[in-house]
Amino acid sequence: MAAIEAENDSEFKAHVFSSSSELLEKLHEKWSSLKKKPYPAMYSSIFGGIILDPAMMVIPIDDHMVHRGHGVFDTAIILDGYLYELDAHLDRFLRSAAKARILSPFPRSTLRSILMQLTVASQCKKGTLRYWLSAGPGDFLLSPTGCPTSAFYAVVIDEDFSQCKEGIKVITSTIPMKPPMFATVKNVNYLPNVLAKMQAEDQGAFASIWIDEHGYIAEGPNVNVAFITQDKELVLPFFDNILSGCTARRLLELAPKLVEQGRLKSLKTANLTAEEAKGAAEMMYVGSTLPILPIIMWDEQPIGDGKVGELTMALSDLLWDDMVSGPETQRFRVPYKQ
Repeated sequence: MAAIEAENDSEFKAHVFSSSSELLEKLHEKWSSLKKKPYPAMYSSIFGGIILDPAMMVIPIDDHMVHRGHGVFDTAIILDGYLYELDAHLDRFLRSAAKARILSPFPRSTLRSILMQLTVASQCKKGTLRYWLSAGPGDFLLSPTGCPTSAFYAVVIDEDFSQCKEGIKVITSTIPMKPPMFATVKNVNYLPNVLAKMQAEDQGAFASIWIDEHGYIAEGPNVNVAFITQDKELVLPFFDNILSGCTARRLLELAPKLVEQGRLKSLKTANLTAEEAKGAAEMMYVGSTLPILPIIMWDEQPIGDGKVGELTMALSDLLWDDMVSGPETQRFRVPYKQ
């Protein structure tokens, strides 16, 4: 068998592109086969502008973010031509960059302006706006001292999403979670998150739940998690050792409306053991594009009555209404060109 593989390997001839035009033609051939262009626009500080050709939406192979994972990112939602919670995400983005010791090539106001201009150029009315700060290109060494300047990249992703109303199943992840120093920074080192998600899918579940070394509920692979207790109290884990979710924090700002209506008793952040959490009446993921995803089964055990909870959907309605018609402090109209 080894001899046959060696023989086949010797027959493989890697193509050598003789010119950049030949390579570009090949890339255009790939993208032209798609019915829909999933990435209508990208910004690169390396190129110094906005790119509309998907074939040119690339980053250097020697970028420190690529080969060392030295980069941070964040995401904002584009819905009905508005950017939702752009400032909250941008603030967290810069906090993450500071912890990762990456200096932005632009001040915050310029970053915000670039993101708005990029969204305008994309003409995308519904999707996500994802952006990165990297230590930048320079070499393949461990230290970024050989990288002359940091790099800022952003891309608009044309994708559909809607309010989640169907319940899903989760498992407890056995993949080690990130220590607090890294879990609280939204960085590009997502291998634990990827493996946790894959582990859940292998078991027929949607995603997983991390439990910390003290036995307390932490978070999902790329979302926060929240619970409604039997006493109708909304509880989210403390954000001290996990990522501080922008949507989760917005939920805590909106949920008092249900307290005023007498539907919720109270809300808080607190430590919850796995046993306490599994005894909750309702459970949910909280994240930007969901904004809430009901969880009805955990480790093959039903949460509450095993159905999507009434209060879960009431909280979902609050967040979705905020995304669709919330105040100007949360939603920013994109000035698309006619």
